[in-house]
Amino acid sequence: MPVISLVSPKGGAGKTTASVVLAGEFAQTGEEVTIIDADPNTPVVTWAARPNKPNNIKVITDKSEETILDNIKEASKTSKLVIVDLEGTANMRVTYAISQSDLVLIPVKPSMLDAKEAAKAISLVRRTEDMSSRKIPYAVIFSQMPAALVTKNFKDIAIQFQRLDVPVLDVQMIDREAYRTIFSIGGTIHTLTDKQVGGLEAARANALSFAQAVIGRLKSKQIAAA
Repeated sequence: MPVISLVSPKGGAGKTTASVVLAGEFAQTGEEVTIIDADPNTPVVTWAARPNKPNNIKVITDKSEETILDNIKEASKTSKLVIVDLEGTANMRVTYAISQSDLVLIPVKPSMLDAKEAAKAISLVRRTEDMSSRKIPYAVIFSQMPAALVTKNFKDIAIQFQRLDVPVLDVQMIDREAYRTIFSIGGTIHTLTDKQVGGLEAARANALSFAQAVIGRLKSKQIAAA
């Protein structure tokens, strides 16, 4: 089953939000999803302990480079999708997870500092490709984007990525209150109500577009391998 790893050397880039939102979209279709929480701060485990986690989202804690490969392998046996939320540090556990991935997503906030950190993640993916002797698809996902304003920083970074032939998802994760709310009260954007948070319709549309863009990348990988 597809394995998607979320990688970012910089904390706060949005990888855990992307992991949980993506899992929620696949779970909404009835699919079994596993999130492997490989971040020492265990943010996904904390989320899962709150109410209203869908029963078809399983969360596993991974604690070391000695267990990550086995956890990915076991999760792949029972789930239609495996999402690995990795820690920010470049280490062997991160490398091992990347080596097993069908797609690596690199969340980037629209700032030059985040773009520079993303370059480190891209370099790690490419080194892992050399080590494993296979192509590892990856893509940048812009996160925490303003809903109504395209900033100059974003435009400049997007141009740089284009010049460097860095793959970028054509959907950005918009900065939505609903995304923050699921970490404070639990569940997914599909278990929230309008009384709990505003802007749900827009958040759900954004999340669906994000999931569809990810599916498109996975299908492109399958076509390329055929």
